[in-house]
Amino acid sequence: MNEPGVLLTARAMVLHDLAARGFDDAIMVSLLEDAVAGRQWWLDQWPDGAEHIAGLVAQDVQDRLVDSGVRWPRCTACDDLNDHELRIEPELGPDPHWVCERAGIAVSPLGRLT
Repeated sequence: MNEPGVLLTARAMVLHDLAARGFDDAIMVSLLEDAVAGRQWWLDQWPDGAEHIAGLVAQDVQDRLVDSGVRWPRCTACDDLNDHELRIEPELGPDPHWVCERAGIAVSPLGRLT
């Protein structure tokens, strides 16, 4: 897939997951756009790393939200009543998915949260 296609696919996947949890307002979409733009340089430097872009964009969005005090996406898959978020695994790899680290369970592939 070419560079614009990789970035657009990553954007679409993360946007789906933002929307699935009610985080698809203008501020969140702008934050996502910034994360995608920021990964353009990374992809230019390492074109062979295209398979990692979607997971990296998701992590970038999540990190920016955490920095502003927002946990996304919140885990609704386990029995732990303490508020916690899902994490992307692998941190750098193809086929990223959301996992609950507390329960040790895979919840959803990136781009398919419900």
